[in-house]
Amino acid sequence: MADTSPASLAKELLAILDRDEGRLHRIDNFIRGRHDDPYMPPQADDEYKLLAKRAVSNWMPLLIGTPAQALYVDGYRPGKATSGLPVASSSTSGQWAHWQRSRMDARQAAIYRGALGFGHSFVLTEKTKKGVISKGLSAKRTAALYEDPANDDEAYAALTVTAKPKGETPGKARMFDAKYEYAVTFKSFSDLDSVRVGGRKLHGASECPVTRFAASVDLEGRTMGVVEPMIPLQNRINQTIFDLLVAQTYTSHEVRYATGMAPPMQMELVDEDGNVTTDAALAVDSRPKLDGAGNPVPATINHNARRFLFAEDPDVKFGSLPAGPIAPLIESVDMSIRHWAAISQTPPHHMLGQIANLSAEALLAAETALARKITEFQSLFGESWERVFRIAAEMDGDGAAQDDFAGEVQWRDMESRSLAQAADALGKLADQLGIPKRGLWKRVPGVTQTEYEDWEQMAEDDDSVGQLASALTRATPDTGIPASPDSEVVAA
Repeated sequence: MADTSPASLAKELLAILDRDEGRLHRIDNFIRGRHDDPYMPPQADDEYKLLAKRAVSNWMPLLIGTPAQALYVDGYRPGKATSGLPVASSSTSGQWAHWQRSRMDARQAAIYRGALGFGHSFVLTEKTKKGVISKGLSAKRTAALYEDPANDDEAYAALTVTAKPKGETPGKARMFDAKYEYAVTFKSFSDLDSVRVGGRKLHGASECPVTRFAASVDLEGRTMGVVEPMIPLQNRINQTIFDLLVAQTYTSHEVRYATGMAPPMQMELVDEDGNVTTDAALAVDSRPKLDGAGNPVPATINHNARRFLFAEDPDVKFGSLPAGPIAPLIESVDMSIRHWAAISQTPPHHMLGQIANLSAEALLAAETALARKITEFQSLFGESWERVFRIAAEMDGDGAAQDDFAGEVQWRDMESRSLAQAADALGKLADQLGIPKRGLWKRVPGVTQTEYEDWEQMAEDDDSVGQLASALTRATPDTGIPASPDSEVVAA
């Protein structure tokens, strides 16, 4: 039987962080633009190394930012009523109050970007003095254990590092299981003998309060982000850019040459004692200047487009070497970027900036693969948010919401379309298909949750006024005498 003591779990979780540290650090470097150096000769000088630094073209943030900017939770609709009352709206439910208390409108983007970059990120739900809140945790500092990592959404233990070791000061971490939170100290990820588990306390939930947000999980339980598969192609692009810069620097211009002519030498003045002098009045002769090895030093030739070359010797010949072509290298860069777009499901016009003369149908077709990928991420992350809401409800003492497995996260529609097009489409849905008009309000482009709730309240107010007017009409007897224009109806 496996050892499930707190100390054993802490060691296993720290071992996972130690195992994944190198891989995650490499991914983080590529996200931040610290890429592998392109190939260059072993004897490369400083000029080559400078070109290598300038050859880095970091496409990784685009891989993460393009889908992340389309992921925005705009509401949550509970799936069942509490206390026999009608289902609460998004803004009045306890789950959405927890969302606002946690300031997730601004913080959710970091959770998605972490999951897309590293393959997974985490959210911790906990009780604080301000109430129950949730916050994101980095994959570089957090690990979780699952009985079935491919299918379970509930970890049986999780650990997050709050302070890394520094000198003689040990690192600190918080570990959670299905009931308790533990304080953990350690000297390093690899020094498992130094792991110490301190006191424990109840965290307030009946399961581990750490939720995994995975961009992709296979049946082996392995997570994969959008960055790691593209590292080889990113290196290929950097190598091609480096070759282009080298060709542009050394062979992209004509090289002029002269044969049969010795270059002029630098001369220095000497006095009558044979010593070098800079005073022309004391100089009696001149001689070629020698370097440290005793060789004459040639003079610098100031040559540019405004100067004319000539030689007195008739055997001197002038000529030029043609510039090397750089168009094939530019075409190679374009080809690599197109491969990048195909493999990453990123629309080519997002990367190449070529959108001229594209029809609406062509743009829609180019965006289809990206839309499908975003829909997949919404499904994965939506299930994770629903678990977060259930844990928060349990910590808040809302038993009904705790067991609400039918609630749904509402994602904001980030598709670009004009208000006139949307109004025409929504009108046809209402008139031709008979869909209730109030059911289409959420599909109005750009509508916020607050505006939607205001519309509902105004509609209810209008209904109340209409019902009151109808009731007064039915209660007033018809005398057959037309009412005077100056008469007033007073409702007691």
